[in-house]
Amino acid sequence: MNNKNNRQNRSEKYNNKGYGTKPATENSPRNNRYGKYSTLEKTPEDEGLGLVIGRNAVRELLKSDREIDKILVQRGEREGSIVVLVAMAVEKGIPVVETDKAKLDAMSGFATHQGVIAMASEKEYCSVEDILEIAKSRGEDPIIVIADGITDPYNLGALIRCAEGTGAHGIIIPKRRSTGLTPLVSRSSAGAIEHMAIAKVSNINNTITSLKEKGVWVFAAEAGGTPYYETNFKGPCALVFGSEGNGVSKVVTENCDVLISIPMYGKVNSFNVSTAASVILCEVAKQHRNG
Repeated sequence: MNNKNNRQNRSEKYNNKGYGTKPATENSPRNNRYGKYSTLEKTPEDEGLGLVIGRNAVRELLKSDREIDKILVQRGEREGSIVVLVAMAVEKGIPVVETDKAKLDAMSGFATHQGVIAMASEKEYCSVEDILEIAKSRGEDPIIVIADGITDPYNLGALIRCAEGTGAHGIIIPKRRSTGLTPLVSRSSAGAIEHMAIAKVSNINNTITSLKEKGVWVFAAEAGGTPYYETNFKGPCALVFGSEGNGVSKVVTENCDVLISIPMYGKVNSFNVSTAASVILCEVAKQHRNG
C-alpha cells in the first residue's frame, strides 16, 4: 500500500464504527501462620497500595520488581498454584495472610479472585518518551498501542495482555473518558500489566501529532479501511483501538495516517476490541520480526 498517499488523505472523514469492514445491516481470628499481619483492617501505611487480583496476576506481580506489601490468601486454599504463590512470597520475604472468602470477595468488588489478592504499591505510569526509549534500548522500531476511550476494565486488561504478548513496547491511555489501571484491569490482563509500560496522557490527539513528528506512523483500526494484511507496518508505528460502542473517535481517526480494518466474512459486523487487537498486532509483530 502507499503510505504516503494515505498520510496525505488522512483528513477524510470516517463514519462507520467497529473493527470489521462489513457494513451494518438491519436487523477474622488472629493467624500468624505466614507472616506478621493478623487482620485486614486498612492501616495508614496501606495508603497508596493497589490490589492485584487472581492467581495469574499475582504470579506475574511476584516475578516483577514492584514492591509488594502482603499477599492475602483464602483460608483453606492449599492446593495447586496457590501453594506455589505462597512459596514464592515466603521466599521473597513477603507476608502472607489467611482470610475468609467473604473478605476477599468484598475487597475485589466480587470479581473472580481465585482465592488470592496482593496488596502492592500502585503501578506507576510512564511517559510516552519512556516507551520510545524502551524500544530504542532493545534496538527495535517502536510498536505502541493507543487505547481511545476504552471504559470497560475487562477490555483494557485484555488489550494489555494482547499488546504484551505480541511484543508492543507500551500502551497509551487518556486521562479522561477511559478506565485507569484498576484491580479489574490487572486481573483481566492475567498479569501482563506488570511487564507493560503504560502512559496516561491528557490529550490523545495531541499525543498522536507528537508521535507523527517523531517519525511514528499511526494506524486507526476502524471499519472501511485497508485490510490489515495488505498494510505495511514496518518501521515505527502506533495502533489506535477504540471502544466497542463508539470505536475510534472521529477527531482521532482524522489525525491518523492510515485507516485499517479486519475483513469480516460471517454475519457479525466486528470483533471485540481485544480480539481485533490480537489479530492486527500479530501481523505487526510478524512484519517487524521478519525484516
